[in-house]
Order: sequence, then C-alpha cells, then structure tokens
Amino acid sequence: MPKITPIAAFNDNYIWLLEAHGQAVCIDPGDAAPVLAYLRAHNLKLSQIWITHHHADHTGGVAALKAAYPDCTVYGNRDIAEADAAAAEGTRIRFGDLQAEVWATPGHTDSHLSYLLTLSDGLHVFCGDTLFSAGCGRVFTGTIAQLFASFQRYNRLPADTLFYPAHEYTAANLRFAAHIEPDNADIQTALQQAARTPTLPVSLAHERKVSPFLRSAEPDVAARAAALSDDVLPDEAAVFAALRALKNRF
Repeated sequence: MPKITPIAAFNDNYIWLLEAHGQAVCIDPGDAAPVLAYLRAHNLKLSQIWITHHHADHTGGVAALKAAYPDCTVYGNRDIAEADAAAAEGTRIRFGDLQAEVWATPGHTDSHLSYLLTLSDGLHVFCGDTLFSAGCGRVFTGTIAQLFASFQRYNRLPADTLFYPAHEYTAANLRFAAHIEPDNADIQTALQQAARTPTLPVSLAHERKVSPFLRSAEPDVAARAAALSDDVLPDEAAVFAALRALKNRF
C-alpha cells in the first residue's frame, strides 16, 4: 500500500507526498526545502510532481526540485510554466503500478485541476485549493458558478472518498460553519477535534456533515444564508454563492 504524507510548509500549507517502492510524487510543492529534507531522510527518489494550480505557494519549489531530480516529470495545466507534461480533464498519469485521473475543478482559478488516485482502500483526491475541510477556496480567476459545479461533481463520489486539501484551514472554516449552523453537533465535535493537526485528509462523508458548502441544499443552511445575506436565494447555487460571500466577510 503506498504511503501518503503531509509535509508542512509556510504557515498553513501541506505538500502531499505519495511514496511507493522508493519512488515519490509530490503535489503542489510551494517550497522545495521540506520536500528535499523528507526525500533524503527516507531515501526516496522524486519521480513526479503534480500541480493543481498556478499560485506561487503551490509551485514555488518546483525549480529547485527539478534541479535536484532532473528526471522528475512535472504535470500541470496549460498555465503552469514549470510543467513539462500537460495535464487536463481526462489525463491519466502512471506512477508505477498506480494510475491517477485528472479532473478539471475550476472555481478558485479557472484552470484548477484535481488528481484522483484509486488505491486498494478507496479513492484519494488531491484537491488543491478547491475544497478545504468545512470550506472552499476563494474565487480568483474562476467563477462562483464553476466552484459550485466542482463541488457538485465531488459530491457524486463515494462517501468514503478521502480529500487532501493543500491548507490547514479546518478550525477557521468550522467556526464559520458553526456560525451558519449553530445547532449542528457534528460541527461542534469536529471543531474540538481540529485542535489536533493535521486534520487532513477528510472523508466526503464527514464533509457532508460539517461543510456548509456541501450542505447548501439543507433548508436550515439556505434559510440562514438568506437571513444573513438579507437576500432571496432561489436555488442551491445561489445559496452556495451567498455562503462564499459571507465567508469572505466572516
């Protein structure tokens, strides 16, 4: 069974490292130093880098890692200058006897990708800044409609799917979730547990209980979002957009 490890970087980033048979893949290396230290400490060779989107805290370490491991292949979308292999919706990437499928999951950026890896224990999704535990990414070069569609697509995956976000934002997101659903006992329990980090990965089943962005169809969530927004929210997409706007100001 391959091993997946979070490598802490900056104040709250996670660089995920997938390792098997002495080889490794890292996802979104914003900083090379902690990755290099881990690889050397565990006698691993970096063979691939997967990039979810172009922000510097996800790409800043690529050049140094390529310098240390020249044979490493960097996968990324069309706007990733450091990529030497194109990745887009439907791309399949081989890593040893494993295979990852690439999804386009825009919203945070218009070219954001997710990498879906099926292992013997289920599906593992490296989701960058699209989904956070109890939250979602801010909208930069994408649109809120795209982000909503990406969440709807995630929500059709099996309940035991594990998500690997790129930031430790869980406690802050859960405080907002509690503001939206003050009587949600699952949120209160998760908030207590979030004192211990890393809080990730998280299952889709868990997120369906605590994330307002996956609960936008719940009547209580919709009513609360409408009341706090002082607006009429005619459908689930409008509720989702209102929640993101409320989170921006929270």
